[in-house]
Amino acid sequence: MNVQKMNGQKAENQDSYKSLLLLDEIAKGEPLSQRDISKKLNIALGLVNSYIKNLVSKGYITISTIPAKRYAYYLTPKGFSEKTRLTYQLLQDYTNIYKGARRDFRKLFHNLSAAGVKSVVFAGVDEVAEIAYLSLQEVDIELAGAFDDAKAGTKFFKTVVMPIHEIHGTEYDRIILSTFLKRDEVYRRLMQNSVSGEEILAIYDIPSVNK
Repeated sequence: MNVQKMNGQKAENQDSYKSLLLLDEIAKGEPLSQRDISKKLNIALGLVNSYIKNLVSKGYITISTIPAKRYAYYLTPKGFSEKTRLTYQLLQDYTNIYKGARRDFRKLFHNLSAAGVKSVVFAGVDEVAEIAYLSLQEVDIELAGAFDDAKAGTKFFKTVVMPIHEIHGTEYDRIILSTFLKRDEVYRRLMQNSVSGEEILAIYDIPSVNK
């Protein structure tokens, strides 16, 4: 898959995923302000407003004003159908993405092993990172650490996830960009912490990453 097509698929998946999150939250039937939704879903307030306007214009939700500047959002029958469709579509898209990730991580790690790489760290912890970890078990390369600001303090298999700014305290040979949806954000955080682009490897191409 070429880079332009991959980036387009990524943007489309992110848009569909956020729309599905909103539809799921609205389906609960609780009175909410847009600020409430923003905090619950960790989506910028301006984006919440934009997504809601889009969902209303498509006839997926209706809005009723209630006291205290809150609103009652309701899914229409069309909205329930869209929620089901998005769920199925995302499952299909992610299945294809993860199959490709499994294949490409295996190739990447076997090439690194052949080149004498002994340790890597993961940047970004999500389902893609889990696939990367499974692929890593096929070669004699150590996972020296996992870094993700949003997941810091949690466990990734046997490894405690650390914030990205602590990456320089770990010894490693290469950094693996081990996320799909958050890849741009994680890459930007690595750059902000003075990580050399030459150290970063990714199965999804990113400008300025040397492979």
